[in-house]
Amino acid sequence: MNEQPSKITVAFSLNGKRVETSAHPFDTLASLLRNDLGLTGTKVGCDAGDCGACTILLDGGQVCSCLVAAAQANGANIETVEQKNNPVLEKLRDAFLAHGAAQCGICTPGMLMAATDLLTRNKNPDRTEIADALGGVLCRCTGYEPIIDAVAALAGGNGNLASECPDTGHAVGARVERTDGRAKVSGTEKFGDDVAPDNSFWLRAIRSPYPSARFEISDIDAFLKTNPGIKTVLTAADIPGGNGYGIFPNLRHQPVFAEAHVRHRGEPVCALVGARDAIEFADVASLITWREDTPVIGIDGGTDPSAPALHEEWPDNVLIRGYVEKGRIGDSDADIAATAEGRFETGFVEHAYIEPEAGFAVPEGNGRVAVTASTQAPYMDRDEVAYVLGVDADAVRIIPSACGGGFGGKLDVLVQPMLAVAALKLNHPIRTVLSRIESMAASTKRHPSKIWAKASADKNGRLINYESDGQFDTGAYASWGPTVAGRVPVHATGPYLVPNILNRSAAVLTNANPSGAFRGFGVPQAAIANETLMDDLAEQLSMDRLEIRHLNAIRAGDKTATGQVLTHSAGLDQCLDALRENWQTMLKDAETFNKSDGRIRRGVGIGCMWYGCGNTSLSNPSIMRLTIDPEGTITLYNGAVDIGQGSYTIMRQICADALGVPVSQIEQVTGDTDLTPDAGKTSASRQTFVSGKAAQLAGEDLRAKILAMSNAGKNAEISIEAGAIRVIDGNVRRVIELDSLDQNENGNVFEGFGTFDPPTSPLDKKGQGIPYATYGFAAQICLADVHLDFGTVKLQRIVAAHDVGRTINPTLVEGQIKGGIAQGIGMALMEEFIPGRTENLHDYLIPTFGDVPQIDIKLIEDPEHHGPFGAKGIGEPALVPTPPAIFGAIRHATGIVVRRAPALPHRIWQALQETPGS
Repeated sequence: MNEQPSKITVAFSLNGKRVETSAHPFDTLASLLRNDLGLTGTKVGCDAGDCGACTILLDGGQVCSCLVAAAQANGANIETVEQKNNPVLEKLRDAFLAHGAAQCGICTPGMLMAATDLLTRNKNPDRTEIADALGGVLCRCTGYEPIIDAVAALAGGNGNLASECPDTGHAVGARVERTDGRAKVSGTEKFGDDVAPDNSFWLRAIRSPYPSARFEISDIDAFLKTNPGIKTVLTAADIPGGNGYGIFPNLRHQPVFAEAHVRHRGEPVCALVGARDAIEFADVASLITWREDTPVIGIDGGTDPSAPALHEEWPDNVLIRGYVEKGRIGDSDADIAATAEGRFETGFVEHAYIEPEAGFAVPEGNGRVAVTASTQAPYMDRDEVAYVLGVDADAVRIIPSACGGGFGGKLDVLVQPMLAVAALKLNHPIRTVLSRIESMAASTKRHPSKIWAKASADKNGRLINYESDGQFDTGAYASWGPTVAGRVPVHATGPYLVPNILNRSAAVLTNANPSGAFRGFGVPQAAIANETLMDDLAEQLSMDRLEIRHLNAIRAGDKTATGQVLTHSAGLDQCLDALRENWQTMLKDAETFNKSDGRIRRGVGIGCMWYGCGNTSLSNPSIMRLTIDPEGTITLYNGAVDIGQGSYTIMRQICADALGVPVSQIEQVTGDTDLTPDAGKTSASRQTFVSGKAAQLAGEDLRAKILAMSNAGKNAEISIEAGAIRVIDGNVRRVIELDSLDQNENGNVFEGFGTFDPPTSPLDKKGQGIPYATYGFAAQICLADVHLDFGTVKLQRIVAAHDVGRTINPTLVEGQIKGGIAQGIGMALMEEFIPGRTENLHDYLIPTFGDVPQIDIKLIEDPEHHGPFGAKGIGEPALVPTPPAIFGAIRHATGIVVRRAPALPHRIWQALQETPGS
């Protein structure tokens, strides 16, 4: 076992106060601040200086505290986000909230400290200077523009920015301040690694370095004797219930700990539990013997007839297939005037949330355990942990910490089951946090894809046929593979009316990371194919690319690929109408720019999308509970986990208007499976639509009970004060004294409930039915420059028009769109995860300040009748059209048709060499 050097005394000024403490000299300053001094506002996202989340001020200048040795702090002046007496920082907090510059909040402390450094040195920086000064801090949520807006507004002298405080009945549509925003900008928000019992043991999973291998674990007792700080080594033999988990109960085949055979790099085989230094410095080389096997790599490898089966249940390595057929291909071939066909390929994409997976578990007695973790789906986590423990679900409690980004990646339970097993085995609190490399090696990814597609149109540009066959690398285990295979054939045609459709898909098992949910469930990959073919058809028919899309846009009254009739809220044509003027302006701009003789060419592209909100043809309910206690406190029990998108804010807005009280009066209990009803998972763009409707119904239910008790009409005004409810119905005034009412078992005098399950139906053998109750629609256009000598792409501007049904909170909606566009930029131009090679934020590139252009947003409101006050989802729709729009701009600029994502510079350069005249 390796050992740390002896501790030394370190003294310094911390936020204006002298501090003296002891530390190992080579511990990082970030560790000293967080673990020794309890200042967890400084976040750690990589421990390598790549993400900047740990940025603080050291002697007045910004530094990554994970790169500063504790010994270097001696005698220094250190300032962190918790500082209270810095007027620049205090104004920045307000500006960040007013501009929506904090979403998940994990990068916010680092951003605030970098901005404080800048504004202390330069009181009036321009936007370029702001981007440069903050460029060392990565954000995966906001798209950066709101952050620049916040700093620029303050730099311009406007230090009194504020969010709206709407009147009663007008919360929906208002820019209400993010409910959890103050905690995020003050550094007091508690993420997965920010809090745990002080006496916790630590857990370190030991993971496979190979994509496929056999292994044996040696004498554990002997290992423990030579590592006295380690309390136990957990293996598959320690699992008291089922050694498997999975999104679908019939596919729980991903083991908590592998048994003799690993199927992907990063798969856990055992876990060390004990003192942190002991598990971190333990040499495990003697504990495990490996015998590497030849792995099955990639879709072609998985479908090769000679490939070994990863699981005996699927001898051909095809986990599941999807199928949608409408009309009949060939029936209208006589009318075909243009046909486009192509093959398209995308790679693994990493979620790259800045907060690695983390959490802790505490035994609560009688075999019960509570797990606190960064998650998107607490009730799913509860069921998975219960299965692994072999107990009833009510023996498990899941408490979500703040979630520092998810995007689908924190739907799978990477740490929760092993924490629970360890806590119950040792009857002791257990905590863990994954390193950045471990997180990227072990977590799910966006599905790589290979898609063949073919489309045809008549002489007027109207679509006749669409065929596609998409294969998706689902990795070693199912995860969300069935969802992707099922969703893609529904969406593959894009948001267009097509009479004859034949779409097929397959999820293929390989020895790669399990591919999971990532903002779109396969639809972004399919959109690259269908939007490229739309450009092909427009070119063949000499039609404008926007106009051919407008002509074919699916509208209210039309039938989708599954035969579903859209009766309302199908606003793609409105999105395109809103973009038409910008489109024409951009085309003229590009034409003028390209008259020069330089080696840069400018192009304009367009991408459209649709996206079904919620589960595909499955029950998708959400339940909300709203109470009033004898003191008049109104509490919403909200299980719709907020991962940065704003569900803790918009549920209050919706509920307040439904009840008829100011939004400021709505308190919340959030997430905890012991306290909140099941609101379903935070994914599939469902929370605003589904849980939002449940919140509306809960508010209406409670209002109805109050009005009934007071014998008032439906238009009566309600005001709830300390200990009383006052009801005004015309000239009649009534008072309900709350302490005179009977209390229920929860101590409340009023309760309202709302349950909403979107109306859908199963798909038949041809994929016909109603897979979703509503769809989001969008169109985006992009102006981009391509350097002909280097193959680099510089985005100049993106304009996005999104049909959101009804805008609940414009700041949050705009933030989701801008953040989704930034992730779409990454998918299009730079992000490509390669197992074993890009398992950090230095080699795996995500967009920075300099990569995201000006983004202009047009919100289209075509109301959704089932949604809360007409609203529907926005999370996935924000990303889907961005890569096609960028690829269209590259094509317009150079003539290159991008068929493989990402369009890395060397790939563009190579294509340019093969293009005459470039």
